[in-house]
Amino acid sequence: MRSHVVHGCLAGCSVCLRSNEISMTPLNFRVAALPAALLFAFSPVLNAQNVRTFEPVVVTAPMPDAPLTITTDPKAPRQPVPAHDGADFLKSIPGFSVIRKGGTDGDPVLRGFSGSRLGILLDGQEIYGGCGARMDPPTAYVYPESFDRVTVLKGPQSVRYGAGQSAGVVLFERDFKRMTTFGIKGNASLTGGSFGRNDQMVDATVGGPMGYVRAGGTRAQSDNYKDGEGDRVHSEYLRWSSHAAIGLTPDDNTRIELSGNLSDGRAAYADRAMDGSKFKRENLSLMFERKRMGGIVDTLEGRVYYNYVDHVMDNYSLRDVPPGTKYMASNPDRKTTGGRLSTTLKPGDNWEVVVGADLRQDVHTLRGSGMRNSSDAANAAYKAAPRTEDMRFTQRGVFSEGTWFINDADRLIGGLRVDWHEARDKRMPNQSITAGQTDKRTLTSGFLRYEQDFAPGSTWFVGLGHAARFPDYWERMRRSPEGSNSSFLSTRPEKTTQLDIGTRWRHGPLDIAASAFYGRVDDYILINWDRNQTRNVDATVIGGELDAAWQLNPQWQAVASLSYVYGQNRTDAKPLAQQPPLELRLGLNYAQGPWSAGVLWRLAAAQHRYDIGSGGIVNNGKDLGPSSGFGVLSLNAGWRPNKTLLVTAGVDNVFNKTYSEHLSKSGANIPGNVAFVNRRINEPGRVFWLKAQVAFD
Repeated sequence: MRSHVVHGCLAGCSVCLRSNEISMTPLNFRVAALPAALLFAFSPVLNAQNVRTFEPVVVTAPMPDAPLTITTDPKAPRQPVPAHDGADFLKSIPGFSVIRKGGTDGDPVLRGFSGSRLGILLDGQEIYGGCGARMDPPTAYVYPESFDRVTVLKGPQSVRYGAGQSAGVVLFERDFKRMTTFGIKGNASLTGGSFGRNDQMVDATVGGPMGYVRAGGTRAQSDNYKDGEGDRVHSEYLRWSSHAAIGLTPDDNTRIELSGNLSDGRAAYADRAMDGSKFKRENLSLMFERKRMGGIVDTLEGRVYYNYVDHVMDNYSLRDVPPGTKYMASNPDRKTTGGRLSTTLKPGDNWEVVVGADLRQDVHTLRGSGMRNSSDAANAAYKAAPRTEDMRFTQRGVFSEGTWFINDADRLIGGLRVDWHEARDKRMPNQSITAGQTDKRTLTSGFLRYEQDFAPGSTWFVGLGHAARFPDYWERMRRSPEGSNSSFLSTRPEKTTQLDIGTRWRHGPLDIAASAFYGRVDDYILINWDRNQTRNVDATVIGGELDAAWQLNPQWQAVASLSYVYGQNRTDAKPLAQQPPLELRLGLNYAQGPWSAGVLWRLAAAQHRYDIGSGGIVNNGKDLGPSSGFGVLSLNAGWRPNKTLLVTAGVDNVFNKTYSEHLSKSGANIPGNVAFVNRRINEPGRVFWLKAQVAFD
């Protein structure tokens, strides 16, 4: 059995911030072209000797660890300004875009697919937002630096992590290594920047051979930002999270852990008439793991979990209320409980099979204030109102995923899962013509992929995958194609069949990864926001990603990444809505001794393919028409005087360019801020940031 894991850095080696381990394999971070004279100006300082080289600022994810798999460290400093939520973090990975609505809580898009097509798991647990207007996607409850590792699996090429994940799955995970002696280890960071950016993070583990206690917290804050023209955008936020775990480790192969998370915050949005004044999440989880058991059964692992999201949105906490406007608040919540049990079997030297089952139930309720004459009256009204359940979902699934190591160079990986879904419309008859009805479906997903190592460090692959997705809460809440007030039963499951092919090729100083996909989607679930209508269409998606790194010498590396997706609505013979444009990143980076410096040049092409009024589940997340291309230049530098301290700094959008993303939403007319009515919300202007990190063990 072999592990396909790659580590590295821009200088050709990697020094982990926490473990100081060194690996001599190059890695691909994408930054932009910078005139050599600018970096050579720092050469008297950069020639420091006898100090280990460290990884420079991350501006995009590393090369794939394995076909369609990217693993990256969320604690590493990043450019643009280090991420404060999950979507902000993912946008640095080629293939990802974000549906933007201001400073925070964007909805991630992978290869043109968003919403429940993309699985988001936090330590193996599925989480869903509560807001019916998609104010709080799952990534709104992700605080990247509180995790140790983020893994992205692209496409329908795994069945182990949930149902219906046609775009792929993102795993936010905390690592564990048994402590051989009693001690303490951990890390902390401080980030400051323009527009009042102010973040703190701490994480520490105390323990020994028999067990451990881990605890930590994060806090992120920003004021309203200004765009390149100096106009204020309604976008302030304050978010905090805490996590704690207690674990028992009686031997090297056994672990039992009880963990919990608590978080909350507030956020202002430029795209709507309400803001988020509460984002409370409560989580409790119990897991068991037994590894290297010997015999056919190699590993046994299980987890049960509870997630509760309590969200409040209103039109008065974070904005001025114009005279004559009524005060209103809405308070949805969502409780998700679930579990997973799996075992890894090794029936022979050339076989590894994972067999398991998972289940999940989530219940959504809602209450509100109605129209009131004051904020106090609105607060009192929604808190006194009873919660009313409007929809309930249950999913039970079984899966098996196996790898056959044909020989030292060839592998065949495949998987199959079956899910039994049930959704019940709990709305009142005056709200929904399908009130009290139930939708039950049995859906099957699977994949088969062939991989071959054709040279040292080089692999090619081809895979065929199929994912069947049960319609989600947001899709069922719209009107039907026939015009009724409920699409609960009229919306059919979405079925994606996709071919993926690609390679990772390394030769001397060159490192190239390329992947392409072709997918046919039957019953693609499309929302027309101008008619508030959900319907099924047939669609085709084509695209891919290209990453390249050229190690010019031990200090210099030139890099590039390219991503593109083309979507076509075959039913209506028009472009598929909400597809990101072609995006290119070019770069050059320098690292030697304790110093690094680099630049990011991000280029997005104009997008002339659109379907006005149509989009996905993000509230009014629809195509607005064509968008212009743009290019944004950013600089960064880093200094690591020893293995404990790392200081990084950067300037994003150096030339203070005024621009907006194609997938940005249009704005609302908010007093005291620039109004983006019927046009896309602008991104921040020039941003300065500074980050300090400390690691101890």
